[in-house]
Amino acid sequence: MMEKMIFGRYVPADSIIHKMDPRSKLMIIFLFVCIIFLANNWVTYALIGIYTFLMLGMSRIPVRFLYGGLKPVLWLVLFTLVLQLFFTKEGAILFEWGPVKIYEGGVRMGIFISLRFFFLILMTSLLTLTTTPIEITDGLETLLHPLKKIRFPVHEMALMMSISLRFIPTLMQETDKIMKAQIARGVEFASGPFKERIKAVIPLLIPLFVSSFKRAEELAIAMEARGYRGGEGRTKYRQLSWRMADSLQLVVLVVLTILLFLLRS
Repeated sequence: MMEKMIFGRYVPADSIIHKMDPRSKLMIIFLFVCIIFLANNWVTYALIGIYTFLMLGMSRIPVRFLYGGLKPVLWLVLFTLVLQLFFTKEGAILFEWGPVKIYEGGVRMGIFISLRFFFLILMTSLLTLTTTPIEITDGLETLLHPLKKIRFPVHEMALMMSISLRFIPTLMQETDKIMKAQIARGVEFASGPFKERIKAVIPLLIPLFVSSFKRAEELAIAMEARGYRGGEGRTKYRQLSWRMADSLQLVVLVVLTILLFLLRS
């Protein structure tokens, strides 16, 4: 299951989204995360959904690949929906069975919050699926460049974030291998009492932390051997290029923001 996680992976393809400047993609994701909280009715959520699926369509990422990677997340979305159904008590009662009551407001809020969560995951995953870690580093460093005036370590921060995104799939694969090895030795992760399942996680976490620290040390030695000394005085082999498509995408997002403001209830 973990080896199918899509967050942090890059999928090469010849699409408009792949060719966009990483700075514009970072700005779009940041603005999208902000404006999605403006949606509060069916029309606004429909607009958000149309925009999200249009972006996914333009990325040319296979639907089967997306579905396989989002399977673990869908359970969290459903869990969020169920929580809202039982704990939000607003509006008329739609269903009643003993002490269990489901209200109209609970259904509405459950669907809205689940959709918000789902769209956020899709759009943030789209960034890593269509942008290489190097491009993300360059884009972040450029956008955060004004912070250098206050001695903020922009280059180092961008590098750490891109490395973190890069190693998420690697850690997921490592976790999956350790789980399979522990299961082969008789460890039960999905059955038995809850207390025993919690205890079974310890043999999983210890080797995972050990391998993570070892991998981090190897990466640090490799960077030092190649002469890495931070961002001062470094030049760039790849130059970022802002295109018309980047400007058009930002204009579309601004129009979407205006529509969300106008159509809020």
